[in-house]
Amino acid sequence: MLFGLRLTWRARHSRLEPGESVVPVEKDDGRLIELARAGDLDAFNVLVARHERPVYSVALRYMRNPELAEDVTQDTFLRAYHALDSFRNEAGYGLRAWLLTIAANRARDVLRAQARRPTISLDETDDESSWEPEAPGESPLEFAQRGELGELLERAIGALPPEQRLVVILSDVQGLPYDQIAAIVGVPVGTVKSRLNRGRARLRGILLDDPRAREHFARRARLDGDGERG
Repeated sequence: MLFGLRLTWRARHSRLEPGESVVPVEKDDGRLIELARAGDLDAFNVLVARHERPVYSVALRYMRNPELAEDVTQDTFLRAYHALDSFRNEAGYGLRAWLLTIAANRARDVLRAQARRPTISLDETDDESSWEPEAPGESPLEFAQRGELGELLERAIGALPPEQRLVVILSDVQGLPYDQIAAIVGVPVGTVKSRLNRGRARLRGILLDDPRAREHFARRARLDGDGERG
């Protein structure tokens, strides 16, 4: 339990798009940070509820271990709470980028410590890892096929080298711009672009080498072709 608020985003946010929140938005982060700095734990709980899902999502996809991702998420907000006085928004990226910076650094530290220990694969858990909810008007077959593609993408991302994996997650899953990713990862923008290009190329190769992925793409192309003819 963190400041009276359990980190249970999967139960509350299972059908929310990235960036959405069940928390009212009548107060911006800046005001809530001021209140939290003054000792208002309820204000900090609102910040946790607003930002825990992307923090957990990045940690989970990067670390491939739900338990470690939960620990990193918890630790991220604990560290953030104790370092609120040091938070400055000179670059204008906002609190979320700062939190993701803390989470990325902590995740890298944990992975280095766990390098020679057995890990729990994301594929062996029942954790929700779908990329997006069912689209309006989507048929059950289309939803199932997209869910299959999401599973294949998750596995392929997990096979990327850690440095490439992190920038792919931040760019292609979280949708962050290059400059924010550079600030989070702590490398120049050019390095972000290079890692992203290599990561995407390797991701494409992994998928093309996977018979299930090739069949999925072929089936999808056939369906699209039938739809155009119809």
